[in-house]
Amino acid sequence: MVPAGPRRSTLVLLAVTAGLCAVAELALPLAIGRTVDEVSRRGAGPWLAASVLLIAVLVVADPIRDLAAGLAPAYRTAELRRRLVRHSLNLGGRAGSPGDVVSRVMTGAADAGQGGVALVLAVIGMVPVLGAVAALAYLDGRLVAGYLAGAVVITALLRRHVRDTSGTVLRYQRAQADIAERLSEAIAGSRTIAAAATVPTEIRRCLRPLPALSAEGARTWHVLARSAGQGALTGPLLQLSVVAIGGWLLFAGRLTPGELLAAIQYGAMGAGIGGLVAGFGRVARARAGARRVAEILDRPAPRHGPRPLPPGPGTLTFESVTARVAGEPVLRDVSLTVPGGRPVAVVGRSGSGKSVLASLAARLTDPDEGRVCLDGVPLTEVSAESLRREIGVAFERPVLVGATVGAAVALGQERPQPYTVDAALRAARADTFVSRLPQGMGTPLAETPLSGGEAQRLGLARAWHARRLLVLDDATSSLDTATEAEILQLLTGESQRTHLIVAHRAGTAARCASVVWLEAGRVRAIAPHRQLWHDPDYRAVFGGDAA
Repeated sequence: MVPAGPRRSTLVLLAVTAGLCAVAELALPLAIGRTVDEVSRRGAGPWLAASVLLIAVLVVADPIRDLAAGLAPAYRTAELRRRLVRHSLNLGGRAGSPGDVVSRVMTGAADAGQGGVALVLAVIGMVPVLGAVAALAYLDGRLVAGYLAGAVVITALLRRHVRDTSGTVLRYQRAQADIAERLSEAIAGSRTIAAAATVPTEIRRCLRPLPALSAEGARTWHVLARSAGQGALTGPLLQLSVVAIGGWLLFAGRLTPGELLAAIQYGAMGAGIGGLVAGFGRVARARAGARRVAEILDRPAPRHGPRPLPPGPGTLTFESVTARVAGEPVLRDVSLTVPGGRPVAVVGRSGSGKSVLASLAARLTDPDEGRVCLDGVPLTEVSAESLRREIGVAFERPVLVGATVGAAVALGQERPQPYTVDAALRAARADTFVSRLPQGMGTPLAETPLSGGEAQRLGLARAWHARRLLVLDDATSSLDTATEAEILQLLTGESQRTHLIVAHRAGTAARCASVVWLEAGRVRAIAPHRQLWHDPDYRAVFGGDAA
């Protein structure tokens, strides 16, 4: 990505060259007018040389201005996208839905990236207009009278255009993000949609915001068309009033022919106030994009401390932890200690807070109240490097990231070695099917069709490098019974690290040293599975599954 330095220097270059062009354009009519009078009286003089010099400035500065006007928003857009992607990944699930985030990264950042250039050009674009009014007043104050009457009307139209454009663009971007979000959900669930034969229904659902998008798009063009029509009418009328008054002043001997020529050119330049509508329209669009970008960038990302984890067995402690989702408490005042170096199951009915507890243990999210400690150190004070080296997480539906299967398994390791990846694949019982792939671990991930169980095994292998704590959030639910039993035997045997296993099967809980039983966001009991099994409420958690 492009660093911030070139973007700022390019914006400065744009301001300088655009300012030079504006000044040269403003001075040129007067210089040409004086040249006409000078030539008609006694021949060429210094005003001719001044005119040539101003034209030379325009010839040199104009293409540089256009180049800077193209580069500056490209640099700014690249910088915003880099910040948005980095911040969204740091936020994790708190960034929003994937479709909405992608829409903000692609469209919102592109619109916001135009902001600096649009503002510079809009402000500098006012220089020739205001300068033209001053020049008309310098030539003869009566030339300004007709101009100012129309300018007041155009200024009011300009304010209305900026207000209407800003609101319309913001609504358009939101409708666009809604479609992107629905489409990303549909693509992710395309197999389910095909199996349910609901493709037409899903198409209608994805395109439901399209009328709103179309309406806002049409409204944008109506605003632009109305502004263009008003500008096309008021601009020539302003110029015509200057020409009429200038002709009368020439006839009365108050203006020279050269001054009339200059007045006509300044009248045309002053009529360009209508063109400012488009410039400030771009500012309004950039402001709408910046607002959508800021909605993500303003969300606080989790911060990591400077401390490494001290030596320890992986004892996990929850101290008066309360966690909320969408404002509703999911865990309520949870206090518990998970002994280090032992397998512990977390069980409970759906909605009891099992996955939230697992996320807190891995510091994928932070509690709203209380704190979570690993070997006596609050997770918020642990450095990111130490945290990800010591803690691994395997999910029910893992998303595999990497160019190849081996790269996906090695994700997160500082210096992955082939033998460590091999060991992780063997532990997760994924080595057999990986060895059958065309290029083994080097097979491109995009060309590797995976079943749910195979994806889970690769996700488990990816987390296997964790030294101190391995969190499994229902990470074996798609495995066949024999494979799951082999993996659980490894997980529940002698180990130098803690295994926190979110379990939905009684057999999984039975293999663990102890069980944390959650109910309605609170810890109902902590005990071995065999002891808890006598409680009918505990047995009901597993339905018809027998221990």
